[in-house]
Amino acid sequence: MKRIIVIHNKYRILGGEDIAVENEIIFLKKHFQVKEIYFENTISNYFHQAVAFLTNNNKRSKKKLSDIINEFNPDLAYVHNTWFKSSLGIFKVLETNNINTVLKLHNFRYDCTRFYLSSNHIREGEVCFKCGYEKKSNGVFNKYFRDSFLKSFFVIWYGKAYFKILNKSKLKILVLTKFHHDFLVSLGLDRSKVKIFRNSLNVKNISEERSQVQDYIIYAGRISNEKGVRELLDSFLDSELKDTSIKIIGEGPELSALKNKYKNSKIEFLGLISNEEVKKIMQEAKAVITGTKLYEGQPMLLCEASSLGVPSIFPRFGGISEFYPSESKLSFEQFNYEDLKQKINLLSNSELLEIEGKNNKNFILDILDRDNLIEHFKKIINE
Repeated sequence: MKRIIVIHNKYRILGGEDIAVENEIIFLKKHFQVKEIYFENTISNYFHQAVAFLTNNNKRSKKKLSDIINEFNPDLAYVHNTWFKSSLGIFKVLETNNINTVLKLHNFRYDCTRFYLSSNHIREGEVCFKCGYEKKSNGVFNKYFRDSFLKSFFVIWYGKAYFKILNKSKLKILVLTKFHHDFLVSLGLDRSKVKIFRNSLNVKNISEERSQVQDYIIYAGRISNEKGVRELLDSFLDSELKDTSIKIIGEGPELSALKNKYKNSKIEFLGLISNEEVKKIMQEAKAVITGTKLYEGQPMLLCEASSLGVPSIFPRFGGISEFYPSESKLSFEQFNYEDLKQKINLLSNSELLEIEGKNNKNFILDILDRDNLIEHFKKIINE
């Protein structure tokens, strides 16, 4: 049985990528010996961390990885997020130890953090669909972190080195959609090293059948401008649904402002709750909804909803549509909020919702079939 180390730098606020990594570890442990290595972005010594930023090399992280390699003797390294505590130095450790390595990209931000100039970051339009960066809010410098020039400099320094690793190293790159695959190829990466491998789902402890459907819809995720929550709420309030409410789950920079603006009995802000609690609420929802303005990777909330037979309202944008049947009646044209409102109005049609839910469930359980996924993964790592 192959031995795999899974490497992931956790985010400060638990998000979809963290949950996807946890689910994938559970999935892989059924077929391989797996050792997970987590890093967290705490800073105990600012001088040492500044040196680590400038060298893209964290000695403590490298030692942690080296010790585990010596103890576990892995056949494969499976890397996820590396910003910032793990550092890019881990790739050198893996190369020195001659360990076969695959890297999964869950988002597109590697392309946003490799330029010093805003004009190179946003090459067309006024907003970056990869990260939500707005050209009008910034000057010439690519101020990726709006609150800090220094943090932005460090992440660009990291991003430029990271992209070189993507482009020139021998590691295999896993992405979640064909859209993302084609995007990487358009940037000059070798087509043969980029593979599509979607995230598995973990839906244990959730009933196979939906319980009684309640008269509410839910949004769960980051509460921020790039996620389109404000526009989503405006469209919801302008719709013809009179007795339906909406539950907003999550945290983010716009939460306080939205709670102050939308003091309405039809809107409930639940804050940050566990993934299991989200699933229980979702199971009884009329539908889930997202108004994201980004390309996204694999929308875990939407995929989990489909696996439970819960229909989704989503934008036809980036790779999101790849997780739904082509005949979906609830997708809307991105940034067309009149179209979004009309799709919300369709939630009054219970027959349509039942058909959509069943179609989505059959589709997602087919493309994320675990037997097929593990066979595909084995083929990738053995090529």
